[in-house]
Amino acid sequence: MIYYFSCTGNTAWAARQIGEMLNERLANIADVLQGKECPSDLSDDEPLGFCFPVHGWRPPLPVRKFMQSLHGKGSSSSSQKRRYCWMLCTAGDDIGETVEIAEKDLSASGLSFDSAFSLIMPESYVGLPFMDVDNADNEARKLSQAEKDLKRYSDIIRQRQTDVRLLHTSHWPKTNSRLLGWAFVRWLLTDKPFHVVEDRCIGCGLCVRSCPMANVVQDGDKHPQWMHDGRCISCFACYHHCPSHAIEYGGRTRHKGQYHHP
Repeated sequence: MIYYFSCTGNTAWAARQIGEMLNERLANIADVLQGKECPSDLSDDEPLGFCFPVHGWRPPLPVRKFMQSLHGKGSSSSSQKRRYCWMLCTAGDDIGETVEIAEKDLSASGLSFDSAFSLIMPESYVGLPFMDVDNADNEARKLSQAEKDLKRYSDIIRQRQTDVRLLHTSHWPKTNSRLLGWAFVRWLLTDKPFHVVEDRCIGCGLCVRSCPMANVVQDGDKHPQWMHDGRCISCFACYHHCPSHAIEYGGRTRHKGQYHHP
């Protein structure tokens, strides 16, 4: 079983690729948390995988909540042997201490990772003045390399290798995840700056359907609205999926690009 969480499609694509190569089932963490799907029972000796994006050099808050809730998934009912468990996180650059944080969250459910991987994918975070999507050449290069990396990672998972850590951690993982990650959670997880440029909006509803947190609503032919109730994780799925570029994040996204997995 592969549990995945995705916003702009990078992680969903990666999870599906691994799922096809390993013939594994997939479940969307966002659907589970919203009650649209029940966590699946695992068969004896079935591996357990987690795929999610990196947000602020940390796992997304919904993923952390989900991992902490997985009581009883750690062992096979018949053999009582510990279940093989792996994780893959996607990022536009480095991941800091994301794996260490996720491992601590997962330990609350009696699980631990046998192997962990990171996958460099096209950049999608545009919430800070100095950050934008990749240019076309970098996007194509990252996607091409990601296909090769996923084949290698899938072989490792298929063989149930342990103590494998293929990660892009940078030179300052503690600073990025602990200091900058804290600031990201404290100040940047908000939907307050999101707004619609009304003369661009075509009322298609893609922003509503793309939000993994069900935080964007649209009443009839009215323009989309954000809930402002603390659910937003600033993933920018609504911004990136808008076909008319009608969504802005304050003034920080003006003249910036859009990206979602092709």
